[in-house]
Amino acid sequence: MSTFAVRYTYDERAEVRDVVRPEHRAWLSELAAAGVLLGSGPFTEGTPGALLVLQADDESALRSVLQQDPFAREGLIAQTEVRGWHLVLGPWATDA
Repeated sequence: MSTFAVRYTYDERAEVRDVVRPEHRAWLSELAAAGVLLGSGPFTEGTPGALLVLQADDESALRSVLQQDPFAREGLIAQTEVRGWHLVLGPWATDA
């Protein structure tokens, strides 16, 4: 299982995001309960967006998961940056 840091950049339709957000967060909660999502949340400054840390077998599998996001379905994500992340320290770390 690989860990990925995903940076979403949202489009400018904040009013649509507000409507879809409950469904988006329910989807994220399901991923967290399944152990796929380690953490997520919106950026507090700068361009609207969010950081998600997820686990998947590979980037292709991760992108399949991200396509299920209600924000993606509604076209609210202007850009998605996916980067493999080697987690060394902290409560999410699984090996030394």
